[in-house]
Amino acid sequence: MSCLSCLCCGKWSDEKGTGKGRPGTWRVFSLKELHSATNNFNYDNKLGEGGFGSVYWGQLWDGSQIAVKRLKVWSNKAEMEFAVEVEILGRVRHKNLLSLRGYCAEGQERLIVYDYMPNLSLLSHLHGQHSAECLLDWGRRMSIAIGSAEGIAYLHHHAMPHIIHRDIKASNVLLDSDFQVRVADFGFAKLIPDGATHVTTRVKGTLGYLAPEYAMFGKASESCDVYSFGILLLELASGRKPIEKLSPTLKRSITDWALPLVRQRRFRELADPKLNGDFVEAELKKMALVALVCTQGAPEKRPIMLEVVEFLKGEANEKLANLENDDMFRPDKPVADGSSDCISEEKNPKP
Repeated sequence: MSCLSCLCCGKWSDEKGTGKGRPGTWRVFSLKELHSATNNFNYDNKLGEGGFGSVYWGQLWDGSQIAVKRLKVWSNKAEMEFAVEVEILGRVRHKNLLSLRGYCAEGQERLIVYDYMPNLSLLSHLHGQHSAECLLDWGRRMSIAIGSAEGIAYLHHHAMPHIIHRDIKASNVLLDSDFQVRVADFGFAKLIPDGATHVTTRVKGTLGYLAPEYAMFGKASESCDVYSFGILLLELASGRKPIEKLSPTLKRSITDWALPLVRQRRFRELADPKLNGDFVEAELKKMALVALVCTQGAPEKRPIMLEVVEFLKGEANEKLANLENDDMFRPDKPVADGSSDCISEEKNPKP
């Protein structure tokens, strides 16, 4: 496969300003080596599982810890996603993007090797195995918001060609031993040709995070990632899932829950109860405003990720003040705003 051939030949694109990437920081692993590192892909080593297959913890001969993504079954589709992810990981180097350690392609086995993230994913802390431990204080949440925004901004504006992630969600935001963020999983990513405003493609992604123009028409652009990131911000601030089940037949999106509270300036009610009121209200307000601007239905009204980074880092306070006065946040504006509290999973693309 051409992109794997490029990697094997050592072709690398270290983007300007990252200070991270250099040729030779990844390598090709043998299947025998990865069997040894993961104890033959032992169930006890399994970190998670998805539609693509499973991820295992492993330890190399030098003691370094790795995560190994093993494709479930070989197919042309799986081969393509594997090749895309390896190529993109080989192209990019940024402190907030998960690094490629290497890959293995022997027979019908396809495996990708990454740095191991001891604190697993944001999903595990918000809704999963670590949620009861309350390890995400407000400072860490702000750091995660800014770091993930910077990683996505790098993909959109500094990687060449530009890259759309297409699957921004809590399970793809990983956390290292210091809770520094790494955006991960580039299996659905798309390279955007220079000058192109969007690409039309088969819909990929996860219910609750998909921008409407992408879910309905397959139009993928950087703005689709901005929408998904807005959902992620609301999830990070509130501890709520992107879609809440109100009854067996009725579901509500996180934006339909949050927008009325913001319009009524009831920002404190947006905070995750696990924070026990220990947060910076001005930062919570900022996060909520930015999130809802990112999730506007019209893609041309959403900010670009460079602006999102400025907002979150407090580098555009005048623009942020203007956001609060935007028409969409008027207290007397109707709540519905073209959306519906009732969401049918069957009518939306599956993850």
